[in-house]
Amino acid sequence: MASSSYSNSPCAACKCLRRKCMPDCIFAPYFPPEEPQKFANVHKIFGASNVSKLLNEVPPHQREDAVNSLAYEAEARMKDPVYGCVGAISVLQRQVMRLQRELDATNADLIRYACNEMPPAAAFQYGRRTETGHGGTSFNQNTGFYYPSQWNDHCGDNERSGDGSM
Repeated sequence: MASSSYSNSPCAACKCLRRKCMPDCIFAPYFPPEEPQKFANVHKIFGASNVSKLLNEVPPHQREDAVNSLAYEAEARMKDPVYGCVGAISVLQRQVMRLQRELDATNADLIRYACNEMPPAAAFQYGRRTETGHGGTSFNQNTGFYYPSQWNDHCGDNERSGDGSM
């Protein structure tokens, strides 16, 4: 939050509005002269008067967060005039849901592979062991593998009986 009112260069807001930047300029701490596009976007979307009123109503310790929020929303509105940042949030939520489905499908494939795809020779070689409880794992006699305890419910006879539960 460097104030440009002590230097010769006016803040980005005063430069954009073509006015003299006074020492008590409400915009100076938040719109430095090095970031003219930040204020230009905020001004185009919200208007300088509305931003000035908002900053005067917000407590000083919250003003920087308010300006950052306004700048983010203004930039999002410039990219997507209809939805703004809500559009970006929706895209990200859909991406998270798609990735979660992909992760679930991959985990299901891993469980299916671990339960069903063991070569017969290896299953015969290790299938006679009956140890259980190795640090949260158990030994499946059908496959000869140790599984984390969360997999134990999925590798039993229910999957092979055809009831569709996993």
